[in-house]
Amino acid sequence: MKDLMNMMKQAKAMQEKMAALQEDVKTVEATGQSGGGLVSVTLRGTGELAGLVIDPSLLKEDEKDIVEDLIVAAHADAHAKLQLAIQEKTQELTSGLNLPDGMKFPF
Repeated sequence: MKDLMNMMKQAKAMQEKMAALQEDVKTVEATGQSGGGLVSVTLRGTGELAGLVIDPSLLKEDEKDIVEDLIVAAHADAHAKLQLAIQEKTQELTSGLNLPDGMKFPF
């Protein structure tokens, strides 16, 4: 019975920590670049596009395809950085919990 009470306390603590994590993730931002910094994309933790910067030197009609490719590459870079930041926050959150090996959050 005592183990059950401890498990319930841990579950409640985990639930509270996950709610806090979801709020923290909303404040995380990551910026990715491509083309040697000519294109920058900033994403919020929610995946929302927060900013896009294109160097004026790329704004030539005959370079439209290049600019589009650079935007996609910068977005991919920002997305990878954002996922890493979220993973780090999740690890901080779960570091004090006695979780089975291999269990990862979020599920």
